[in-house]
Amino acid sequence: MTTPTHSPYFKRHIFFCLNERKNNEACCAQQGAQDAFDHCKAQVKALGLAGPGEVRVNKAGCLDRCSGGPVAVVYPEGVWYTYVDKADIDEIVTSHLKNGQVVTRLVTPGHLGR
Repeated sequence: MTTPTHSPYFKRHIFFCLNERKNNEACCAQQGAQDAFDHCKAQVKALGLAGPGEVRVNKAGCLDRCSGGPVAVVYPEGVWYTYVDKADIDEIVTSHLKNGQVVTRLVTPGHLGR
């Protein structure tokens, strides 16, 4: 049996947790996740990285890593990031989404979950 070869529709996906919890539990929505998502989307577009064969910026519900929040994850590498401000998002966009280099200082510690 032969394995079909194909190119992925997007080279990379970044998913931002935008979940909001109503019961006062920690959540990404309380930590500026929507602004970070909007900024990332604008930066990806401004750098000409958006579209088929390039990068897709997606919203996500709970990604179950609340204690590390706010979080985003980049696929296909499966790298989880915790970010603080727009400068962190800019670094993720330039280093990882554009150039394929993981931003080590922003990687979410593996033990952090919900």
